Amino acid sequence: MSDRLTAELAAALRAARTGQGLSVSALAECSGVSRAMIAKVESGTAQPTAVLLGRLSAALGLTLSELFARTEGQTPRLARRADQTVWVDPKTGYERRSVSPAGGSVQLVEVELPAGAEVAYPADSYALAHHQIWVLRGRLRFQEGDVAHDLHPGDCLELGEPAPGVYRNITDRPCRYLVVLSRRRGGR
Repeated sequence: MSDRLTAELAAALRAARTGQGLSVSALAECSGVSRAMIAKVESGTAQPTAVLLGRLSAALGLTLSELFARTEGQTPRLARRADQTVWVDPKTGYERRSVSPAGGSVQLVEVELPAGAEVAYPADSYALAHHQIWVLRGRLRFQEGDVAHDLHPGDCLELGEPAPGVYRNITDRPCRYLVVLSRRRGGR
């Protein structure tokens, strides 16, 4: 992850937390992330993983896409590929590209999940927005609570009620998929 994006994510998380009047301790309690780790992420001295960002953004009432949108500044109607924010999870190599213009009612996120990689999010991460997963290349196993969905190129899954979710690439080749999110009615 670039130094610029690390700093912008740190500032966006800190601003979201303080904007809601939450202390670091309160955010730690809500998210299950330690105070020390939150302090490191907010100061830009630690690169957060996808799982950690998922927990923090959910505890702040934001989708991960909304958190990344806060790093993108203005909200143009056109998001050129060269200007789209790309973030790589330092633990898994999961690559996340914010495809859609920031601030829109629908968010498109392109993900490249390396061979054998796995990324898990708590149920709270799915409570704020409707999610659909469309596999573009490779195979993806998405664990939705107790149900495993094996998805192939062209398959599209609409997620049900919020449940813990795990994205798994069970093959020896990268998997590319698109996540489509739209804010649930009555969301924050």
